[in-house]
Amino acid sequence: MKFLRLFLLIFPITTLAQNGLFEDHKKFTRQDSLRGSITPEREWWNVTHYNLSLEVFPETKTLKGKNTISFEVLKNAKKMQLDLQEPMRITKIVHHNNLIDQSLSFKREGNVYWVLFPNTLIKTTHHNISVFFEGKPTESINPPWSGGITWKKDRKGTDFIASSNQGIGASIWWPNKDHSYDEPDNGALITVTTPEHLTNVSNGRLINTTHLKKEKKKIYQWEVKNPINNYGVNINIGDYVRFSETYKGENGLLDCDYWVLRENLEKAKKQFKQASMTLEAFEYWFGPYPFYEDSYKLVEAPYLGMEHQSSVTYGNDYINGYKGTDLSGTGVGLKFDFIIVHESGHEWFANSITNKDVADMWIHESFTAYSESLFVDYHFSTKEAEDYIIGTRKAILNDKPIIGKYHVNQEGSSDMYYKGANMLHTLRQIINNDTLWRKILRGLNKEFYHQQVSTKQIENYISTHAKLDLNGFFNQYLRDVKIPVFKYKVKKNKLCYKFTNAVSNFAIPVKVWINNKPIWLNTTTKTNSFKFNEIIKSIQTDRNFYITSQKQ
Repeated sequence: MKFLRLFLLIFPITTLAQNGLFEDHKKFTRQDSLRGSITPEREWWNVTHYNLSLEVFPETKTLKGKNTISFEVLKNAKKMQLDLQEPMRITKIVHHNNLIDQSLSFKREGNVYWVLFPNTLIKTTHHNISVFFEGKPTESINPPWSGGITWKKDRKGTDFIASSNQGIGASIWWPNKDHSYDEPDNGALITVTTPEHLTNVSNGRLINTTHLKKEKKKIYQWEVKNPINNYGVNINIGDYVRFSETYKGENGLLDCDYWVLRENLEKAKKQFKQASMTLEAFEYWFGPYPFYEDSYKLVEAPYLGMEHQSSVTYGNDYINGYKGTDLSGTGVGLKFDFIIVHESGHEWFANSITNKDVADMWIHESFTAYSESLFVDYHFSTKEAEDYIIGTRKAILNDKPIIGKYHVNQEGSSDMYYKGANMLHTLRQIINNDTLWRKILRGLNKEFYHQQVSTKQIENYISTHAKLDLNGFFNQYLRDVKIPVFKYKVKKNKLCYKFTNAVSNFAIPVKVWINNKPIWLNTTTKTNSFKFNEIIKSIQTDRNFYITSQKQ
């Protein structure tokens, strides 16, 4: 998660956006296109496994290592695109071909390396290359909002190091195919060498630890069996201690490991009781935890936190809320630890279901922001869940569409968090059947399990299973910045109403309270009328719909 900041309502920007005057004039460069598109030099090969091995040097803030990439050839080709951002550099690339190691030529263009094979690689064949790299990776100045490596010290002066690179990309510190459409089919092996007094925690399961006494170093080897998105791969290095529990989940026993700084062990044992509560709630709403083979971990980090697959990082000071703040302003947000709940929710939406293009990042963030209220709904009450999600509307800017620009590595508006969450909450009201709504949420996780998806795939799945035409609904909330206005006028017992400030095909049923009685009205951008059985004295749209109302 590239976290939602604590926004104040910026009225001038919001007003411009709602009047259609706010446009994104960013000029995209060739580097943006190389990073954000499926280039011909990426398209021809499919990653099957990463074997990442590196050593971390805290004193110089440098890394050195190699990544052995296993891949399948999808079409005949000989030129490959690899990604590694400056100032990191590739020093050598070796092709392991029929027991013969052959050095490959390569050329750098900004953050891209063009790799040339001497002979054309043939479709359906499988290959391995080892990419040697080194350098001083970009340091994150304000993690996790600015990507890079965080080099800090704990309160005892011991090194406390972590990676966080959503948005900017995993290639900020290790070489890979840095695009979300392709994940290693057979997972990854992550081997990290640190000074002997430090511990490294990465994704998956710890399968081996080697102590090099003479060199005063330790080697930690972690194995990920499932596909993993690039930005989810992480290193966490510090004076860690570990405690564990076993969660009895829908798919059996799930190992839950908690790695925290030694000084915070007792606080963590108390606060992390919410981890199993979170798993319970999300397995109910979304289906089985997606990575039983790789376990579930919470790992303390020197920043707020992020959704690294099976290695969720945590830095919320062992208190409830968002660093002790309730994002909804209702008090409900102080009933749970925001980072545990939100980042764990990403295991379903981001890590299992992943966007093909970062322009569709709303798939990650809208569903996960919405999961916060589902957690409240499951463990507390539906009323409090509604209070919470409605309260988060104050963070919505309506500055630009939730969907970003395709093929240039650009996310949409930060409204992908709570505008997206309120869109989904509104959709729950429209469907008006929680059994079906839960079935749809679980169905998404079954249908797109461990897959990379587009917005259209998500839209079509929900529309099909809800048996509703939601084209205008999604266009309104994902591709526009206007908030629909339920405009009405009353004459005795007759109500005339329609939507304004909406896209042309926006049409949804709306629940209104007439004289404190609930009535459902099928509403479009054309005027409709309804006759009530008594004089209309009061009318109010249901608060759970993300719309506004205006009496004529």
